[in-house]
Amino acid sequence: MNERTKLNAADSVTEPVVEARKLAQKLGLDPYPVNYWIVDYDEMNELIAYDGFQERYPHWRWGMKYDRQQKQGQYGGGKAFEIVINDDPAHAFLQESNGLADQKAVITHVEAHSDFFANNRWYGMFADELDAAALLERHADRIQEIMADPEIDREEVEKWIDSVLCLQDNIDQHAAFKRDDRGVDEDRETDELTDRLDEMALSDEVRQQVFDEEWLEAQEERRAGELDEPEKDLLAFLRDHGKAFDEEEGKAVEMETWQLEVLEMLRAESYYFAAQKTTKVMNEGWAAYWESMMMGEERFAGTDEFVEYADHQARVLGSPGLNPYKLGKQLWEYIENTENRREVARKLLRVEGVTWRNFHDVVDFDRVQELLEPDPALDTVDPADLDALADLRDDAVDHEALDQARDGEVDVETYPWKVLTYEGLAERHFSLCKLQNQGFVEAVSQETLEQFARYLIDDARYDSVEAAIADVDYTAGWDRMYEVRASHNDVTFLDSFLTHEFVADNNYFTYEFSQTTGDYRVTSTEYQDVKKKLMLQFTNFGKPTVAVYDGNYKNRNELLLGHHYNGVMLDVEQAKRTLERVYDLWGRPVNLKTIVKEVDERDAEIARRRDREPEPEEVGKLLRYDGTKFETRDLPWSEVEDIAATEVDYNTKPDEWLA
Repeated sequence: MNERTKLNAADSVTEPVVEARKLAQKLGLDPYPVNYWIVDYDEMNELIAYDGFQERYPHWRWGMKYDRQQKQGQYGGGKAFEIVINDDPAHAFLQESNGLADQKAVITHVEAHSDFFANNRWYGMFADELDAAALLERHADRIQEIMADPEIDREEVEKWIDSVLCLQDNIDQHAAFKRDDRGVDEDRETDELTDRLDEMALSDEVRQQVFDEEWLEAQEERRAGELDEPEKDLLAFLRDHGKAFDEEEGKAVEMETWQLEVLEMLRAESYYFAAQKTTKVMNEGWAAYWESMMMGEERFAGTDEFVEYADHQARVLGSPGLNPYKLGKQLWEYIENTENRREVARKLLRVEGVTWRNFHDVVDFDRVQELLEPDPALDTVDPADLDALADLRDDAVDHEALDQARDGEVDVETYPWKVLTYEGLAERHFSLCKLQNQGFVEAVSQETLEQFARYLIDDARYDSVEAAIADVDYTAGWDRMYEVRASHNDVTFLDSFLTHEFVADNNYFTYEFSQTTGDYRVTSTEYQDVKKKLMLQFTNFGKPTVAVYDGNYKNRNELLLGHHYNGVMLDVEQAKRTLERVYDLWGRPVNLKTIVKEVDERDAEIARRRDREPEPEEVGKLLRYDGTKFETRDLPWSEVEDIAATEVDYNTKPDEWLA
């Protein structure tokens, strides 16, 4: 793509970029500044391969991702709409070949993402001042230097990177990132025992007779194994206590400086990307919600662009499987609806004569619906009748912009939102007035009404329904969404807001593979079952949770890992391949305790005849790898009790949890 084409593309999106930011801020969003870049098809695929960044360290996986993305585009498997990276300022990339409707959709989507990056607490756990692009570029440059060093075997570096990347999700995702502040040229921290021996000022002769180097080294390794509780940050533990196996010496030796550097750099990158992984549903749903609000409901998509935009959104929300855009958007809408319903119901419960017991009998819900509808002047801003806006309540209208509109300085026909405030826009788009949500107030349960009434003191504040609805705070739903956006991650988000009502209204269910019939069957429509499966899907990025339990297992300087069993078994063969990588970073034998489900063949046959699922027995297992071979042995239940699951449906596979 030549520079003229890029300039033309940039010119076409200049106004949408400026106006989308203004609209986002009117709606209450507070995003990082965003730098937009125009790229061609190949550049977009390269960025996708590099996780959105322009510079990454040399590694074969980038080429593999690029090739996969190229084929996906060539064979109709999907189209890249947007890339935005979490940085301050954020960076977003627009593909030159996309039409203006797609570009506008991407821009509004990006503004919401940037708001999420700037205001969600989980993103703030990586660094106070964020310059991710520069960080990753420094890592890329340093690893290139290491690979170019004639004293270092490039293949060894690539193998080391492979081993670290295999464990990249084994960090403490709920803790703030703590960098290793020790200089790369400094010796690793000495053991407390060694320090005490130094303080004793023993002669070399006595020291060698009583405390030989092998013994001192063993003591240091044993102290490394002392853990008050399991260590979730496996990469940090390996950085501090791991070694590399030296084949020539036939033993574990201290890691080289470059190995420690690479491990710590990749660990830092894992923490940077952790927030995106732990908020995937929230973040994508948030962006899809506000994109839809801006493009559709505020008509940021022009009349001639709307059909193309609708197709864009349908493709994004209609993707099969567990779709974070769809699930997230549905949950945000549910939060908005329930908070708005709470606001309206609490106002109605303050009407004289209305109680939680008679609520459904005495309230005229059709009348309530009429009263909630926005003022016509607010609902349809008419450029020919701007005086109608002046009659609205003061907090709904941006009077300065209204004066400018009267003077012809604001294009109200194209951008009607410019003459409204956050409060005015909230009333204009009040969720309970939308066709699909009408009846939501009436659907409130008696139990919920009783909870609302429990905290009401002045339960006869209004003498009529009209007076009560006139006092409704139309910003309640959006205000609540902003509160949730600031504090939650996907697991807490699902735990707090995935309710029985939500599951029933949106037809979610679980299904599983049947050992009896050899096919998949719907197993439950109960919201608790759906909730459990979804929460397990997003716990630890959907990966098995493994922690360090002992760095001196059986007093042999071996590493003991524990798999936090949640009713879903490990893939044993994959676990073995992972242990091989852990061995590379530990240098000595590694062990993994887990729980497996075993089914007696006779019980399985009886269950098949009765068209039932066989009842498996849970058994503790220990996998051990010594650098050359694997061993597997049974463990007594007392040794795996601490990793066993509680209150989990054990019969469902993790990747089949949700249709």
